Amino acid sequence: MREILGRRRFTWAWEHLSGRRLWGTSRRYPHRSSLRNAALTCATRWQWPVVPGAAVSGKASGKAAAAVCSCPDPACVVPGAHPFDPILLAATTDEAMVRWWWTNRPGAPVILATGGRAPCAISLPAVAGARALATFDRTGVRLGPVVATPTRFSVLVEPYGLEELGDLLYAQDWVPSSLRFHGEGGYVALPPSETGAGKVRWEREPEGAGARDGARGSEGAPWLPRMETLLDVLVEESAATPDSGSRLAY
Repeated sequence: MREILGRRRFTWAWEHLSGRRLWGTSRRYPHRSSLRNAALTCATRWQWPVVPGAAVSGKASGKAAAAVCSCPDPACVVPGAHPFDPILLAATTDEAMVRWWWTNRPGAPVILATGGRAPCAISLPAVAGARALATFDRTGVRLGPVVATPTRFSVLVEPYGLEELGDLLYAQDWVPSSLRFHGEGGYVALPPSETGAGKVRWEREPEGAGARDGARGSEGAPWLPRMETLLDVLVEESAATPDSGSRLAY
């Protein structure tokens, strides 16, 4: 913790002394600038705690080439889609800290620390997610932000506690293992991060609470649905999709 606090003291000087170099870098590498802007939007405008993820460092050799994570685990199954250094507990909404992180690691994925006052998430295979979204659209159920990779969709919802989650799951006949819950102590990679599964994007863009009514203030924190309004459909569609096994794949 002392290391994190110490870094903040250098933020102002770094930004002012290196302003010209950072401007040039952002123009040469627009994706890296967009990652920093996305992290700042989450942290400062939406008050979502974020932390830089472990970047994808390259491809493994062999017939089945796969992305290699920069973390020490050679068998990492979620390359680029998890925090490493700093750890998840360092996630913050502090603007100075977020700027410092993405100034020094401009290509780092944006990782949302779920739970607490931040959104929680329910993730499921992409095929099941696409079907679930079609069902919600057909039945008029409003969705909040939905994060997508080529392999999985993550539906962001209002924060929930373990007791509430347990009660809702108990009411289900069966919950497939491909449906995963990201609550307190969990995390989700946010756009426009690059992970081992591919580019992270918004399948459904975040909308302010008054966006559909044309109300002012729609630029604040995105509107989020309650988990119980979505769970039945997400369970049903996940159950209808073959489970790829126990390996995590984001």
